[in-house]
Amino acid sequence: MATETPPIHPFVAPLSYLLGTWRGQGEGEYPTIPSFRYGEEIRFSHSGKPVIAYTQKTWKLETGDPMHAESGYFRPKPDGSIEVVIAQSSGLVEVQKGAYNVDKQTITLKSELIGNASKVKETSRGFELVDGKLSYVVHMSTTTNHLQPHLKATLEKL
Repeated sequence: MATETPPIHPFVAPLSYLLGTWRGQGEGEYPTIPSFRYGEEIRFSHSGKPVIAYTQKTWKLETGDPMHAESGYFRPKPDGSIEVVIAQSSGLVEVQKGAYNVDKQTITLKSELIGNASKVKETSRGFELVDGKLSYVVHMSTTTNHLQPHLKATLEKL
């Protein structure tokens, strides 16, 4: 088995700035829960195929205890569209579609399907690279609350 990094697939190249490990802190809020802060690490990797593998984990800042984890795939297309599939440690599954902008270094996503969720009805995610830092915002709607901010974080590349 080769240990060399394969060449980046042309579909992945416009988002190659994501590749690597990112770490930072975030905060969460929602009308039904107390606000909270967390540490986070995200890793984007590639295998030479037209997808970017994604893994994410969070932990409590005070104790380092694990909180949330998810993994999936970002599937960029040459026309600027993108599909993202994510499985969360809670059992929730998301299929999101959206677009990326190479010049602005942004990705905007909206859920097409939320699976195995009794309360979550819709999510959206936005990623942006500014001054070398990756930030994101996650919005969520539930059976009792409209689409509104839930999570935001800023991460630095390791």
